[in-house]
Parts: sequence; C-alpha cells; structure tokens
Amino acid sequence: MTTNYSFKSMLKKYVSSSSILILCSIFALVCANSPLKEAYFQFWNLPVSLSLGNFNLFSHSGHAMSLMAVINDFLMALFFLSVGLEIKREILVGELSSPQKALLPIIGACGGMLVPVIVFWLVCPADAHMLRGMAIPMATDIAFSLGVLSVFSKRVPIGLKVFLAALAVADDLGGIIVIAIFYSSQINTMYLALSLCCVVLLIIGNMRRQTAKSYYLAIGLVLWYFMLNSGIHATIAGVIVAFCVPASLRKGAGYYIERIRENINTFPVLEVAGKHNTVVLSNDEIHKLKSIESAADMLISPLQDLEDGMTRLIGFVIIPLFAFANVGIDLAGMSVSTLFTGVGLPVMLGLVIGKFLGVFTFSWVAVKCRIVGLPGGSNWSSFAAVCMVCGIGLTVSIFIADLSYASLEGGAAMLGQAKIGILCGSLVSAVVGMFLLNRYLPK
Repeated sequence: MTTNYSFKSMLKKYVSSSSILILCSIFALVCANSPLKEAYFQFWNLPVSLSLGNFNLFSHSGHAMSLMAVINDFLMALFFLSVGLEIKREILVGELSSPQKALLPIIGACGGMLVPVIVFWLVCPADAHMLRGMAIPMATDIAFSLGVLSVFSKRVPIGLKVFLAALAVADDLGGIIVIAIFYSSQINTMYLALSLCCVVLLIIGNMRRQTAKSYYLAIGLVLWYFMLNSGIHATIAGVIVAFCVPASLRKGAGYYIERIRENINTFPVLEVAGKHNTVVLSNDEIHKLKSIESAADMLISPLQDLEDGMTRLIGFVIIPLFAFANVGIDLAGMSVSTLFTGVGLPVMLGLVIGKFLGVFTFSWVAVKCRIVGLPGGSNWSSFAAVCMVCGIGLTVSIFIADLSYASLEGGAAMLGQAKIGILCGSLVSAVVGMFLLNRYLPK
C-alpha cells in the first residue's frame, strides 16, 4: 500500500507539470523563430545582480552572471536539491530501499547510461570537442516519461510504472555523478576548502538532528556560491544539501502521536446539532489545538517536508522556465540535413536506440540469469515498450548539452545540433513508445 501511494504521489507530481513543460518548450521554439527572436535571445543575456555593497551573490569569477546562467546554475541547483531529496527518500523507504526492489531498475539504469554513450561514440565524428557531449543521451526525463504512461491510465501494470519511476531516479543519480566528475572546470583550492567547511556544517547538523530547514537552506546557499567559484559545477551543491537533510524525527513518531492523542482526549465529546455551530474556545483549548498542530508538523520529517514544499516550485516554475530558456532554437538556415551533421545524429540515436538497447538488454540478461524477475503484471512486449519510453531525455539532456558545448569557442553550433537531436530523439522515443504501449498493454 505504501509503494502504491508513493508512486501515485510521484505520478501526480510529474504528470500535472508535464503539460506545462510541453507548452513552454513549444512557446520557446515559436519565440526563437518569430520576429521576437532577437529580443528572446537578448533577454537571456541580461546581467543579473543580487548585491550587498560590493558583494554580488550572482557573480562568477568576479563577473555578473547572465539570466541564462542564473537559471542553469542557480535554479537548476534547486532542481537537483529536489532530485536529491527524492533519491534519498527512495533509498530509505522507496523503490531503491532493498536489493529486491532496486536491483532491476538499477541494472536497467546502468545499461541505459552505458550503451547510449557507446552509440554516441561510435556515430560521432572523431572530434575532441564533439565527444564532450557523450553523456547527453544518458538521461531519462521523469516528467515526460511518466506523462506518456499516464495516457494509458489503468492499462499500465503498477509494476511497470514503479520500474520506470525507480529507473529514472537511479538515472538521475548517475547523471549527478557524471556532472560532478566530468563537467568541473579548473579547481580553485580556496573556494573548494570553503565548500568543504560548509559540507562539514551540514553533516554536523544532520548528526545532531537539526530539524530546521532554514539551517540547511542557508548553509546550502553559501555552499552554492563557494562551489560556483570553486570549479565544481554549482548544481552539485543542491544534491549535497539534500543528502544532509534528516529523514528522522528528533524524538520519534510515537512521542508526537501520543502528544496529539493526549491533547485530543482533553476535549469534551459534543453532540453536533447543526452544521454551523458557533464554538468559542478558551485560551487553554486554543493552546492545546496549537500543540496538536505543532506535533502533527513534527511528525513529518524535514526531508519529506522540504521535498513536498518544493514540488510546485520545481514542477510549475523552475523546469518550465528552464525549458523556455533552453529549448528555443533558431531554425533559420537549418534543414533535415542538420540533424545528420555534427552531434545531432549521435544524440538522437543515443536516445532512441542506445537507451532502448541498454535498458532492455541489461534487464533481459538479469532476468534470464534469474538475478531478478520482470515487474509484476508485465511481459517482455510491454516491458520493451516501457524501455522505449526511457529514450525521452529532454530536460536533463539539454542541461548536459549546455554543460558540454556552451563554454566552447564556436560551441553554439554544436549546442544547436545537440538540442535538435534531443528534441527529435525524445519525440521519436515518445511516439514509438506510445505505439508499442497501445499495442502490447492489456486492453
């Protein structure tokens, strides 16, 4: 029952925002190819400042960040904070909490990260700058992939839904590790040392069961600034903070439940004569009600409380804004042949072919070796359809593409090709996946 509820809340979280994400992506493409395109591209290059005296929070190496950089480095750090909280919860009590639950999604995720990289490497021209984007097709966009499954509603066995959600979470963890290792620039030892000091404070707070979310967010903001200037990608700060936020209660659940029960039992049993009774409470009763409210709040761990509080901000503001800023591609001068030049085709084939082959073959070998079993209620045909859906890699793939090419001299062309490949690959994976789901799911 817990697993079912956890998945339903995750499905509601992502599917409700996926439609807004689609609309923002379409709107970005329209703006980038309309008379507004000059204003559209100039807008994202505006400098941003949040200053106190000579100190500017949004500054990198002494220079003010552009609006695009604030979205990609600061707001996406909040996105990765949310992802980190979700990963930690899944490891503690969710679909990654035991070997039996986690093994198939983790094996599938490993294949879904390794094979796309191989496909990209085989297809991409032997150019060192182009090969920087090998990690682009590794990602699975959890919002879009779960959105595709939601189209088929109850026809999709719960086992397949949980498999896809857990795989996407494991996939995000792999993407975070890749970003931390391969997309860091020249290291500034002073800022790195200051970053480590912040991490120590976060760990101390966790060990002492500090439950105030403001403690972790305040130190996390300082950590983000230090990591931004240390050379390690600043979004990793969000993940570090997430893994330090406590998932336990200061005094245990029983203490707070008993406190609620004792306060409720002090209220007399009243017969309700009508729907609109006027009740005037004494000061003592008001105090007890506030004690009940406080105890109920304490029953929710800081991890789950913060994750729940960030849901709307991430799903309805940050990710749509990221898509609106990054999906806009000027298609002037491009043609179908553009997809087959540079990094466009390797990215597309990595998502469509590499992702499917990786997830399916690794899972198939694990099942045939009797290490794990297929998700409940599924067969190989319906499982293959879900593996096809894993090739939808929009949001995180675009983020990794930006890390790969945006800072290179002449990298704008490669970034445009990569985005075309991501859009086409994600679209093909979605359409083919929906066709296969419709054919092989129970009617």
